[in-house]
Amino acid sequence: MTAHLIDRVVVRLALVGALCLGAPVFSEARQGEQVRPAVTDAQSAHSDQGTHADQSSREAQEYPSLRISGFANVDFSAQDKSEGPRGFSEGQFVLHLASALSSRVNFFGELSLTPRADAGTGGPPATGFNAEVERAIIRLDQSDQLKVSFGRYHTPINWWNTAFHHGQWLQTTISRPEMVQFGGRFIPVHFVGALAEGVFSASGWNLNYQGGIGNGRGNVISRGGDAGDNNGRPAWLMSVFSKPDQAFGLQFGGSLYFDRVSVPGRPEFNERITAAHVVWLREDPEIIAEIADVRHSEVGGPLTASSLAYYIQAAYRLPQFDHLWKPYYRFEHIDIDAADQVFAGIPRLDGSTIGVRYDASTYAAIKTEVRVRKRVAGQPNANGWFAQISFTF
Repeated sequence: MTAHLIDRVVVRLALVGALCLGAPVFSEARQGEQVRPAVTDAQSAHSDQGTHADQSSREAQEYPSLRISGFANVDFSAQDKSEGPRGFSEGQFVLHLASALSSRVNFFGELSLTPRADAGTGGPPATGFNAEVERAIIRLDQSDQLKVSFGRYHTPINWWNTAFHHGQWLQTTISRPEMVQFGGRFIPVHFVGALAEGVFSASGWNLNYQGGIGNGRGNVISRGGDAGDNNGRPAWLMSVFSKPDQAFGLQFGGSLYFDRVSVPGRPEFNERITAAHVVWLREDPEIIAEIADVRHSEVGGPLTASSLAYYIQAAYRLPQFDHLWKPYYRFEHIDIDAADQVFAGIPRLDGSTIGVRYDASTYAAIKTEVRVRKRVAGQPNANGWFAQISFTF
């Protein structure tokens, strides 16, 4: 069955490639239009938790100054074992709102609408979409060395979670690594609180720091404590990373995160997350590697467990065909400690993703990828073929 699926996948990849090369509707991308690399855009325009107005124009502009950008995508999937939607599906509709309130005070917000599989069921009937405030951040800029913000963040534990936000056009691939997937439990994706950050030139090493305190995981550990801390023990984090001048595109660093996890009806656990990353963002190539260890220790009890996840992703924008094609590959691994009660039910993973991104225009991309995932030793793999058109507006 797996062999037949792979054969079908190869045929579909060929068809998608022929369609992208031959379709006149996308011909403007090949007529001298400069395609902006997605990863570069994500870093320059969206990687900061609060995207702000250009510093050089702040003195002359009026306040407040609001800028809105949007993202959307349409997906298709074919899987021999269902791990999500099959056939066509509508992706998230996302809005980014950036507003300068003064020369030193800025606001950033992110709103998402996500389609529901149970739309129209229940009483009263479920709505067609879930609305979510993904991020809402106000930041005060004292200097490059000190910026203080308050709000709801994507937790700055690792690189991907703060580089690629909602809006799948931003990232090279269709899927996020499973360790940082939205709605996942391995990494606390959201964080509500306060954050101090800054950068020091350090003789060209450009050392960045972030330190934060706030509400950690909620009663549902995949969600942050939006309505307040559920145990009165705040979470806190710190991260340090470098972007050296002598190796443009390189970033490396690490982070620590501490929290107490309280789930009703279960013992409490202290949580410590240690993470590290190395990223090379030059498009030719793009290399992203991250690792995170999550340790849970029972409060007042003997139980201790440690779970590990990592991934490495490589991509290369081809110099041929007007630099419009970008093949990529990612391997990822998740190993959940059998004694980890907090992560009970999270499946282990050894997975490979191989695909290609085609930039149909400066603001739209077609992606297709094959995923092969092994969950349980000795059991068949979960295989699938996926396609997506994503865009920003």
